[in-house]
Amino acid sequence: MLMLYTPPPVDPKAPPVRVNLLSDTQTRPTPAMREAMARAEVGDEQVGDDPTTNALCERVADLLGKEAAVFMPSGTMCNVTATLVHCRPGDEILAHETAHIIAREGGAHAALGGFQVTQLPGPDGQFTPETFRKALHPRTRYQPSQTVVSVEQTANIGGGTIWKKAALDEIVAIAKQNGLATHMDGARLLNATVATGIAARDMTAGWDSAWIDFSKGLGAPIGGALAGSRDFIDAVWQWKQRLGGSMRQSGVCAAACIYALDHHVDRLADDHANARALARGLAQIAGIEVQEPETNLVFFKPDGAGVAGDKMVAALRQRGVMLAMMDGRIRACTHLDVTAAMIEETIGHVREIVRGA
Repeated sequence: MLMLYTPPPVDPKAPPVRVNLLSDTQTRPTPAMREAMARAEVGDEQVGDDPTTNALCERVADLLGKEAAVFMPSGTMCNVTATLVHCRPGDEILAHETAHIIAREGGAHAALGGFQVTQLPGPDGQFTPETFRKALHPRTRYQPSQTVVSVEQTANIGGGTIWKKAALDEIVAIAKQNGLATHMDGARLLNATVATGIAARDMTAGWDSAWIDFSKGLGAPIGGALAGSRDFIDAVWQWKQRLGGSMRQSGVCAAACIYALDHHVDRLADDHANARALARGLAQIAGIEVQEPETNLVFFKPDGAGVAGDKMVAALRQRGVMLAMMDGRIRACTHLDVTAAMIEETIGHVREIVRGA
């Protein structure tokens, strides 16, 4: 059974956090990013008059190889508005059983759109093209219309794994053969592009809608941008308005996202290197089971060392290190506010806790 993300309990007596591996959403805007925000030229986004937001949308559309893009307050709104456009009430979405749209969006797709999500199995947060093909059924009045297939790049609960380009292309081909739209939850898409060297527009080729998140590894305080055809984005805009996501002087936030695209993409490789270093160090501690990271997420279980996962998370928090339990494992997430020295400190604390056990 899928176990949702469990944040560490709030302990007013806990020491200050020195190493925050809870999530890449914990990043803080750098001084240079704040300066870019302060200098941003702004207007009214609702009437298309914010030049900085417009520039960001044009840039994301080009980055992802789409006709247009729209700036959103959150990645969840990118996913929800996309399915609200692709689907009609009663329609069926196909996605991996651990996908963000199932595990982390509060049932929004059912609550707001009346959609059901079919959960496709598969290791490491991914289903195979053959699993997708087998889940398809003939179009009859007895079953819901299957209208969209969604993938999450990278697969968060799967361990930050990267969907292979060949698998993505095959899923697109199967979807098109069967009349389904394709949607890519690209919250950490740029982690995948940096790790593989495959351009974002090549990774999203054939996908009807795709988006990137700026508030994770890219270090902006807020926002995502959803891209697709002009007609699709026009329809998304109506849902953005309905859901209260249409903003005014959003250029202040868009400026942070532009700064992130200029300065924080290539450095994602540093986060990947830190994740590998953490995994290597943890694997050298007897009894700890570690999933080899492909990007910036490290999942591990200390049960074999005689320490339950939740106990390890609590003990690390008392040492100023913050991690989280996710799907029965501990997740550590590296980002621009985590240094190589912090990784070594974390490994040292884990070693001490295991020794104590």
